Amino acid sequence: MPRPRLAIIAIVFTWIPVGLFLDSISSIWPQRALGVLTWALLIALLRGESRSVRIQVVAVVAAATCLEYTASPLLHLYTYRLHNVPTFVPPGHGLVYLAALHIAAQANTRASVARVLPRMVLVAGGLWAFWGVFLSSRPDTGGALLYLVLVGFLLRGRSPLVYSGAFIVTTALELIGTSLGNWAWAPYDFLHITTLGNPPSGIAGGYCVLDMIGMAVAMRLAARSASLPEPVPSVAPAPVAV
Repeated sequence: MPRPRLAIIAIVFTWIPVGLFLDSISSIWPQRALGVLTWALLIALLRGESRSVRIQVVAVVAAATCLEYTASPLLHLYTYRLHNVPTFVPPGHGLVYLAALHIAAQANTRASVARVLPRMVLVAGGLWAFWGVFLSSRPDTGGALLYLVLVGFLLRGRSPLVYSGAFIVTTALELIGTSLGNWAWAPYDFLHITTLGNPPSGIAGGYCVLDMIGMAVAMRLAARSASLPEPVPSVAPAPVAV
């Protein structure tokens, strides 16, 4: 039975600060146990979702895991507290994406909210980027560039409400995680071309790329599934929502 959207959003927004606080005071084995709990929570929430949403979440988790091991241990764009990639991080990306999907779906139930939400995100992100470049004690030109990526997704992307939801969730995640010391961003990108805030102001732009991957993979698999011959022709397949 599908769970109410607001309940899923509330669960994710509760787990983010609780999980990050527990991680901030944990050694390696409690951190691994926290990862098991996060995986269990993601799997439990996905049981009530459609096949399309499950595919999208799995694609996002796979892409995000590859990105994490590239950006942190290899390129040192940011460093986790125990100098590893915590086990709760891959399923955490899945929770972030799932919450963004449900924020978008909830916003879409009211036309006025659906119109206003992306505009509010543009303004909030723009103010943060301006502050990061001109007012912060730690210049954030890299964050401003990522904000431009977010702008592109919001104005030209397929699902601006999902990207708006991603901005809301990732902003909360990054501000809490960096303030508690779960991870810290490097002052520069790995090529030392741009400076980075802690966190970068437009980090949601990077998450939008993961969202795009999840939706693209789900659409591709749904199309491939629809093209396969049916073993029982008399039974029509249920439509797949993307």
